[in-house]
Amino acid sequence: MENVALIESFSEFKDDKLIDRVTLMAILEDVLRNALKKKYGDDDNFDIIINPDKGDLEIWRNRIVVADGEVEEPNQEIALSEAQKIEPDFEVGEDVAEEVKLIDLGRRSILALRQNLISKIHEHDNTNIYKQFKELEGEIYTAEVHHIRHRAIILLDDEGNEIILPKDRQIPSDFFRKGENVRGIIESVELKGSKPAIIMSRTSPLFLEKLFEQEIPEVFDGLITVKKVVRIPGEKAKVAVDSYDDRIDPVGACVGMKGSRIHGIVRELGNENIDVINYTNNIQLFVTRALSPARVTSLKLDEENMRAEVLLKPEEVSKAIGRGGHNIRLAGQLTGYEIDVFREGAEEDVELKEFSDEIDGWIIDEFSKAGLDTAKSILEQDVDDLVKRTDLEEETILEVIRILKEEFED
Repeated sequence: MENVALIESFSEFKDDKLIDRVTLMAILEDVLRNALKKKYGDDDNFDIIINPDKGDLEIWRNRIVVADGEVEEPNQEIALSEAQKIEPDFEVGEDVAEEVKLIDLGRRSILALRQNLISKIHEHDNTNIYKQFKELEGEIYTAEVHHIRHRAIILLDDEGNEIILPKDRQIPSDFFRKGENVRGIIESVELKGSKPAIIMSRTSPLFLEKLFEQEIPEVFDGLITVKKVVRIPGEKAKVAVDSYDDRIDPVGACVGMKGSRIHGIVRELGNENIDVINYTNNIQLFVTRALSPARVTSLKLDEENMRAEVLLKPEEVSKAIGRGGHNIRLAGQLTGYEIDVFREGAEEDVELKEFSDEIDGWIIDEFSKAGLDTAKSILEQDVDDLVKRTDLEEETILEVIRILKEEFED
């Protein structure tokens, strides 16, 4: 390969990749010096001159002239008779600069040199991509669906960078087609070998927090602070917000008139139910608010063990627990307290598990998921409501009611 041909391939890389001239020249020089080390054992006495605009590449080897028969290091020294073939008036002790052609390195070395050049440029490109996305960790990013796999969706951004959205970082209701734009946060960036692995997430609480920043001007401007976010992706979320300006209602500002401001966020998250709560340092009040929409009758805190005992009217218990226990679980995560719910008048009630001899365990579990874990809580409900709130058949519910009436009311 001629010098010009190597420079032409070098220019192709420059046009194809967004690499500055100085960096590319440094990469080419580094690759050439590696080739010279392999051929001559050392590269300290070589000068490399590169002019990518003209396609010029010159390599000069500098050696000292020594008397014939006294050459000990051929790479550093040249015999007088050899030097005088280059220039007749050379004398012992003088420096000789001799041009080295690429062809002198051998065809195999030249092919290896080109491959090494390609590898180094890709490595540099990958390092830059890694640095670029490392700075974007925790930020919202948009990319297009390129390929759908069983365990992940492969996305490409406008610059052709590959981003991975794993199945477990997708909201359960997510369904994307090729060519669609997807929003999420850059959760992590790692170098695997020399290639960066960029992971996107739509299930992270941080994604919801960043959506608040993006969609609600007061949050973006810092007038409202998002104190904490907890989520069950695609199902329910609780967001605690605060404002240092007493004139601002943080909850009202985030939700907007008739939910106008939060609607876009809810839609983005697959209709995830979002409760926005006023943050407070008063733990008792914070736990009460966290259990919204349930209304708490009274609350007892055990701060040492981080437990809260909450007393509720029977009709409020299911609201506090929520569908599938989501509400009480998120309230606990938001406040950091383990919350125990008690009904008013529970001393006259009997827990449903006391009937395990007559009622199958899976049926008791189904009622518990709906926040119905005592005899009274079931007997106080209409049969149609029980059918709606559980996955149980009406016939099964009627049989449970019969058993409870016989055992409990007697």
